[in-house]
Amino acid sequence: MRRMSSGRLAQQKILSVIGECIESFGPGCNEVQKILNARCPLIRFTHQSSGLQCDLTADNKIALISSELLYLYGNLDPRVRALVFTLRCWARVHGVTSYISGHWITNFSITLMVLFFLQKREPPVIPTLDQLKSLAGKNEKFIIDGQDCTFVRDLNKIGRSANTESLDKLLIEFLEFYGKFDFKTSCIDIRKGVEKNKPEAAALYIQNPFEQTLNISKNVNQSQVQRFVTLAQESAFILQDQVEKSRKKGKPWGLASILIAASSAKGTNNRKVIAAQIGDLLDSLRDSENAGKKQVEH
Repeated sequence: MRRMSSGRLAQQKILSVIGECIESFGPGCNEVQKILNARCPLIRFTHQSSGLQCDLTADNKIALISSELLYLYGNLDPRVRALVFTLRCWARVHGVTSYISGHWITNFSITLMVLFFLQKREPPVIPTLDQLKSLAGKNEKFIIDGQDCTFVRDLNKIGRSANTESLDKLLIEFLEFYGKFDFKTSCIDIRKGVEKNKPEAAALYIQNPFEQTLNISKNVNQSQVQRFVTLAQESAFILQDQVEKSRKKGKPWGLASILIAASSAKGTNNRKVIAAQIGDLLDSLRDSENAGKKQVEH
């Protein structure tokens, strides 16, 4: 029997106590889960007023670096955050992602899939992680637990993308890209920005950007991958071929049509909730695009 290290045991005990405190005293914190036997022990909960799902870990330096990388990508181009937010909303509405642990695709996986897609555009919307690494200065070189976590932090060193595709164009192209992606043999790697053969069998293989021997989507099973592919194909079809028909009939069109589809049979209350979410989402996208235009003007 493999003995548990004292450090890991301490993390589990600390997180267990924190989980109890959040569940008992955290205002608006619901659905608290203690996932203590995972490779990286964590507490997962939902913040009711904001609707955010939160993962809390202890002493996970690489997770902090990963968050910093995602923040950097979000600041490189306003379309990045807008597209990530849109597709995470789409995934949540259709049950592709879930706050419950299981075989579902996670928000982190959706985010990396968006980044990989944006790296594959011609011209690319964002650089690969290796390209960001090549621009790093001496004070930006980090080795954590034997893993190379080096990348540039200074946005001024990163050139602006020549890609001018609109958000709606990128949304359709994302859905088409993954509707035809070869998930059976290929893995997703934002470090290189190219498809490569899976190093091991898995329904969905998304390489951890820093711990490169790890698959962040190892939990996902084949049925969930097929469900994602089918939904991507259906949503792309709706956006491309039914926009004009829906407009003429006064039905939801564009982004609204692919967000409402999954909830149409759930009653009036749910439709009102989704409609409010869509309004907030569209306002957010509009603000992001306007902010990007102002940055270009200055």
